[in-house]
Parts: sequence; C-alpha cells; structure tokens
Amino acid sequence: MKGQVAIYARVSSEKQAESHTIDSQLAALRERVAADGFELLEELQFVDNGYSGTTLIRPGLERLRDTAAMGAFDQLYVHSPDRLARKYAYQILLVDELRRVGIEVVFLNHALGRSPEDELLLQVQGMMAEYERAKIMERSRRGRRHAALRGSVNALVGVPYGYRYIGKHQGSGEASVEVLEDEARVVRQIFTWVGRDRMPIQQVCVRLVEAGVPTRSGKTWWRQGTVARMLKNPAYIGSAVFGKTQSGPQRPRLRVYRGKPAQARYPYSSYAVPEDKWIRCNFQTDTPSVRGRRSGVTLGGRVTGCL
Repeated sequence: MKGQVAIYARVSSEKQAESHTIDSQLAALRERVAADGFELLEELQFVDNGYSGTTLIRPGLERLRDTAAMGAFDQLYVHSPDRLARKYAYQILLVDELRRVGIEVVFLNHALGRSPEDELLLQVQGMMAEYERAKIMERSRRGRRHAALRGSVNALVGVPYGYRYIGKHQGSGEASVEVLEDEARVVRQIFTWVGRDRMPIQQVCVRLVEAGVPTRSGKTWWRQGTVARMLKNPAYIGSAVFGKTQSGPQRPRLRVYRGKPAQARYPYSSYAVPEDKWIRCNFQTDTPSVRGRRSGVTLGGRVTGCL
C-alpha cells in the first residue's frame, strides 16, 4: 500500500447544497479510492457545500491546505478541475502548492500528467470552466432583468427586514413576498421613532438592543448603517428596484492619498431606473411624509403603513 489519501468535493450554490447534489461527487470519489485499493479516513474528507469556486477562502479548502502542509496524506482525489477552482490561475496555484509538498492530485475526469499535452489539457479545462461560469452569470443577469421588466419579484436577490420571500416552487408557480408581522412591528416602530419623535438613529439602535430585538441574521446588536438603509429602502413605500447600480470604468481620484496608488475605491455608479420598470408591491399607508432629524433621510410619502 502507498500512503494515505484524501478527497475534496464542492458545490457552489445553496440550492445545490439543499438538494444534496454533492453526494454524487462524494460517492464517485469514494468508489475510485476503493477501486485504487486505499482506505479513506473520515478526517481526510474535505467538503465545501455552497461555496463558490471563484475564491480560495473556503472552510473545506482551508482545512485541506493546512492538512496537506502537515504531510497528512500523499494523494488528493477531486472529481474535476472546476471543483477545485473555477479560475485557471487558482487551479494552477493549488496544484503547484500540493505538488511542492509531495501530494499527487488525481482528477476523476482527467489524468493529470507531466507531459506538455497533459498540461495543455488542464489549461483548456480551466479556461472552459471560467467561460462556463461567465455564461451562467450572463444568463442569470438577463433572466433577472427580463423578470424585473415583467414586474416579477423573481428578480430580487433578497427581501428587506419585515418581508419573507416565497419562491415559485413554494408558491403557485410565481414568486411573491409576504409580511412577517413580528418584524413589521419593529419596522413601524423604527419609522415612528425617527419620523414622528425625531429620534437620532444611534438612539434607535440603543432602544432596539435594550428591547432585545434580533436582527434578520439573529444578532442582538443593531448598527446605525442597517437602520439608515431601512429608512432609505423603497420597499417600505411599496416598490422594489432592480438594477440600481452598474459596473463601469474606474474613475480617477480628485486627490491622491500620500503613499497610496491612484486607484478608485468604488468602481460602481448609480443610475435612475424608470418608474415603469420598477417591481411594485401593493402596500399602503396613511402616514404623511416626514424627515428624520439628524438622520439625513427623507421618508417620502406614506411610509409606515406599507407593512
């Protein structure tokens, strides 16, 4: 018998993680390891469930690299190069890093050799993985834009505090949103404190913490930026907007920081979306428009009763 072996599997989306599509990868990897005559230990099975392959910051991959540096195994089995990384540069980085510590990488769909032909095949597969990801992102963007033009909430990535997103599979074939009454009471209270009582946002956060109100993520600490974004969110006046920002060329700084390169920090710019292209949700209110003192936020027209 040779040395010890390990396996690595990854799926990128939460939907894939929920449908357990990673199980097929693990089954194929374990079958190949057994066919090669190795015994696979539980602690040498590295899995990233719901993590993108365009980044190297993944918990399973981090543990794999740390374990490899300690020399805990001699071979790594991966289903395909795009499971290891979606960028060719990351694939080469990881393969070279593992080779330097004496670990052989085995891809189930590709025999990784040292000949120029093998290296060329790996490069082609890496570039095709990047191309496939770019096509998926473009199709997703166009599909969401088409849904937004039709007035469907399918275009929304998430819904703000106080709402719950209902997917088309959970509903009747069409996505929708519904009001969460517990969170809606908190939103009404926030708008009342700022709009009627003229309470600073900092004091609003203090009151929410003292009352033990959890955030959407379950935290007990409210940040001023979170409350400010809620006050400016158009979803609370009955409309949600898709495509508020677009990527563009970096703009030069007005003044270069001493000792730092002249590079734009935010390569995005906002643009106005025509009202006829908004996704509207029919929520009404009878509260007049107000302006929160010290918040710098204008709460336009009938705001607090939209939930």
